[in-house]
Amino acid sequence: MWLGPKPRILPMEPELIKDIFNKISDFRKQNGNPLTKLLATGVATYEDDKWVKHRKLINPAFHSEKIKIMVPAFYLSSAEMVEKWEKLVFEDESCELDVWPDLQNMTRDVISRTAFGSSYEEGKRIFELQRELTILVMQVALSVYIPGWRFVPTKTNRKMKALNRDIVASLRAIINKKEKGMKEGKTARYDLLGLLIESNWRETKGNNNDKTAGMTVTMILHEVLRLYPPVVFTARTVDKETKLGKLTLPAGVTLSVPILSIHHDRELWGEDAKEFNPARFAEGVLKATKGRVTFLPFGFGPRICIGQNFAMAEAKMALAMILRRFSFKLSPSYAHAPQTVLVVQPQHGARIILQKL
Repeated sequence: MWLGPKPRILPMEPELIKDIFNKISDFRKQNGNPLTKLLATGVATYEDDKWVKHRKLINPAFHSEKIKIMVPAFYLSSAEMVEKWEKLVFEDESCELDVWPDLQNMTRDVISRTAFGSSYEEGKRIFELQRELTILVMQVALSVYIPGWRFVPTKTNRKMKALNRDIVASLRAIINKKEKGMKEGKTARYDLLGLLIESNWRETKGNNNDKTAGMTVTMILHEVLRLYPPVVFTARTVDKETKLGKLTLPAGVTLSVPILSIHHDRELWGEDAKEFNPARFAEGVLKATKGRVTFLPFGFGPRICIGQNFAMAEAKMALAMILRRFSFKLSPSYAHAPQTVLVVQPQHGARIILQKL
């Protein structure tokens, strides 16, 4: 297909997708509107040596053993949300509510607690600033970019840059305060921010029933991520003539891996590909995909999302706590309308009827 003057290929074959994600020096991140970098600059967008350096620095903080240290923060944030819901259903034993804002707040809460520790409230403020910036970034990302436009002092450009300055200044203040406290032995070293700082310092100088329940929750989450992956497509580009399977791609071609389409493809997943069937993951992702690269909620290869273990642990904790206290069903007022605002989310919220167990 063509997007204006630019050719674009949408690969669906698992072997081609595997090569695109594994050969990161050949298939590189696509440069978009420069203004979007105000929101998303970091290890996800870096290339070559800069990416290697930052990935190496961050990796230790997201090791599974380090994630276990953060479980109490996951529990506390989930418990606060569940307790709020319990108060709502206390009198009538059931209630209808839109759970989407609470789930968003819970996620922000978890990250604020794990990443910012004692600067928890400041962390929450940063999320609010990022929310404002996200709305503006999506507006400019969907518009035609004129070279040099980011330097024009329009109202939107000034607002985006002001928000970015505020976010960066707030983060630097938190990091400096944390680093000072760690050196003086006054603050914990094992929240996420502490682990990242220590990593940077080094570079420069249960029971069977629980296991079964855990497997069931994992199957459910995998199936949800298959049907509704956070990112519906990911793009790569080639800087020079490049071979991909039997294809010869000229320089400048963009490859858009259509994750949503791949996850719903009947040839890859069977006739029930569009149905919710967690049992397909009963024997794990490898068995469900038949060893092919067809399950991509966090990407694949060397640049797979570094936060996937963190996200899965947080989601498992929240879902387990909800299921212990409530049964629930969709509200008659629920309107199914997924949309992408950086990631997939419900356009009209997620209205359900909670019933206390």
